[in-house]
Amino acid sequence: MTGRVYDFIGIGLGPFNLGLACLADPVDELDGLFLEARDDFSWHPGMMLDDATLQVPFLADLVTMADPGSRWSFLSYLKETGNLYPFYIRESFYPLRREYDDYCRWAADRLDTVRFGQEVTAVEHDGASYVVRTPSDSYRARRVVLGVGTTPKVPEALRAMVSTSPTDDRAAVHSSEYLASKAHLQSLDSITIVGSGQSAAEIYRDLLVESPEHGYRLTWLTRSPRFFPMEYTKLTLEMTSPEYTSYFHGLPETTRDRLLREQRSLYKGISGDLIDEIFDLHYRLRVQGDGPHTTLLTNTSVTGATGDELHCRHDETGEEFDVPSQGVVLATGYAAAVPSFLDPVRDRIRWDAQGRFAVSPHYAIDVADGEIFVQNAEEHTHGLAAPDLGMGAYRNSVIIAALTGREVYPIEKRIAVQTFGVPR
Repeated sequence: MTGRVYDFIGIGLGPFNLGLACLADPVDELDGLFLEARDDFSWHPGMMLDDATLQVPFLADLVTMADPGSRWSFLSYLKETGNLYPFYIRESFYPLRREYDDYCRWAADRLDTVRFGQEVTAVEHDGASYVVRTPSDSYRARRVVLGVGTTPKVPEALRAMVSTSPTDDRAAVHSSEYLASKAHLQSLDSITIVGSGQSAAEIYRDLLVESPEHGYRLTWLTRSPRFFPMEYTKLTLEMTSPEYTSYFHGLPETTRDRLLREQRSLYKGISGDLIDEIFDLHYRLRVQGDGPHTTLLTNTSVTGATGDELHCRHDETGEEFDVPSQGVVLATGYAAAVPSFLDPVRDRIRWDAQGRFAVSPHYAIDVADGEIFVQNAEEHTHGLAAPDLGMGAYRNSVIIAALTGREVYPIEKRIAVQTFGVPR
């Protein structure tokens, strides 16, 4: 460990901490370092389907909503790679998911503050600064920014089925491992997808397109009462705004938790175009005489599994039934978790009644309210804007202001047409 003390260390390098690295890059008074366990940048590789696009426009890149003139913008990437005019002629605001991943790699490879292959094993405090330890080195910093992302969420009833190997017979795989598991799944007689969001729909469409040539039976189960489209009206989009985030943060903890359950369809639904595409695909296969062996079931909970069968319950009728399935894909989302490397500094962190981070309005979680910050670990305190790529640059503007003591990037206070809460 050298005597150098960084202003801050970012742990993890997903899009949010990568955006922080880009926005901090031209700020002379900030000396930062970013540590990532993987050997290179990778964003949801298991769902890198060829025709999948982002669900947000290209303006929701790493930096633009904070600094439209940044050299790290998506448009700068397109210009440097010779793709600006083709993107313009394409006339779509929504980049391909592969394109966004390549853009992030482009940025990560050009930043001299990023260190790959550095898995953090412990964060300690020596009385003067934080000590961030990896197997090969230790680094010191006055502050820490956590950007370790979320972890795959697996229903308790199916946890025993989940395998770390994509070729295990009858093993359930999370959607994050879908592409690595696809060939094995398609060698089976039956596949079930569990989930109700965009990932579930994309996987169902991908398997449905190729079902005639493989002959498997395809089932899609969801607990939701219908296949909800994501609500994308403009007044609803204002709920990913500074005003709504501030309003949500000020609500009681129990109210926030209830609202998050009620608001699932606002950000965890399926794009309307994809829902229509799935129906049209069914129709085309039917007309071609290749009508697939497929079943779509709503209001259905998976209660367990035995051998090649999933045990299910229809939540409206109360009936129990079994679904034959040799392969299962769990498109059941992700959840934030407290990383174990924080154990040495737990006493320096604020916790809520449920053992979650008690996150301040400016994304700090430490008792001093300005030493440890989080990225996308504050959905329970800041609402549905937490995982939204479009709000990443805003959050980083707030964090940089806390790190420097000034608004390096102007922080919007009010952008919404509507008023949240009681008018003052």
